[in-house]
Amino acid sequence: MDIIRAGTVAAQSGPAEWFTGEVTIEPLFTAPDPARAAGSRVTFAPGARTAWHTHPLGQTLIVTDGLGRAQREGGPVVDLHPGDVVWFAPGERHWHGAAPGQVMTHLAIHERLNGEAVHWLEHVTDAEYGSEQ
Repeated sequence: MDIIRAGTVAAQSGPAEWFTGEVTIEPLFTAPDPARAAGSRVTFAPGARTAWHTHPLGQTLIVTDGLGRAQREGGPVVDLHPGDVVWFAPGERHWHGAAPGQVMTHLAIHERLNGEAVHWLEHVTDAEYGSEQ
């Protein structure tokens, strides 16, 4: 049994290559091999969001606070509320983040495949994000 005590792993700023706006990532766990799961608590400042990306084994988001947005390629931008659980299928191109004027926090859980958990793509444009909504 391993216990990671709250506050013992430093939060970090989300890199500008992967995010638009201010994002704080708090790593929660990375299971040791042969397990593949990892999870983080991610907080997005108002209007902040991920770049488009995919996960080789999918991703689960659990919204804990605030109001967010998410979109899968070809689909509409949808609002996310506390308690909502979002599943992105393996290889599904998507993005997620906070709504305009709102902070949003979610737990992000994914698995690694051959050491890779995410494939980052281009940034989400303001038009794709829907700043005017």
